[in-house]
Amino acid sequence: MAFARRIQNPEGLYFITFATVQWVDVFTRHTYVDIVLESLNYCQKEKGLRIHAWCIMSNHLHLMISTKFGSHPSDVLRDFKKFTSKQIISAIEDKELPESRRSWMLWLFKKAGEDNAKNTNYQFWQQENHPIELTSNKFIEQKLQYIHENPVKAGLVDEPWEYRFSSARDYINNQKGLLEVELL
Repeated sequence: MAFARRIQNPEGLYFITFATVQWVDVFTRHTYVDIVLESLNYCQKEKGLRIHAWCIMSNHLHLMISTKFGSHPSDVLRDFKKFTSKQIISAIEDKELPESRRSWMLWLFKKAGEDNAKNTNYQFWQQENHPIELTSNKFIEQKLQYIHENPVKAGLVDEPWEYRFSSARDYINNQKGLLEVELL
């Protein structure tokens, strides 16, 4: 059995990655990306989430986060994943929205939910968040570069700041991105 990493230090700075079940390319549709962005924004305003860097790829999300005193990162991430999974599944089910992969995705998420005793219906996100506490400036710089270079390495853009769904613009061009970012 794989050992799951846990967030031990609630005041720490963490690099977090989580992915959709079976790495399904859900975030190729703006409707689903918007749900993630709105939820992250809500968590910042209402749950004490501090976002230092972020990137939404087609099937996974990278975050560099901390939380305000009194908020535990694990609680915020649990609530975020629970809420977004319900909202995205609901959006996929909505026949008013264009979605050519609807039946296939719902079947896959339902199957994953049935195979996981912690779920009663669908499972959208993989269970693990892969938290890594960032304890040195070198490690922070490495993860910042990794997050912002992800779309470049995937061939989506030539330069990190060209990718709309990341904090690269905040860091590289001093432009305001789609989320509030607390620069490191």
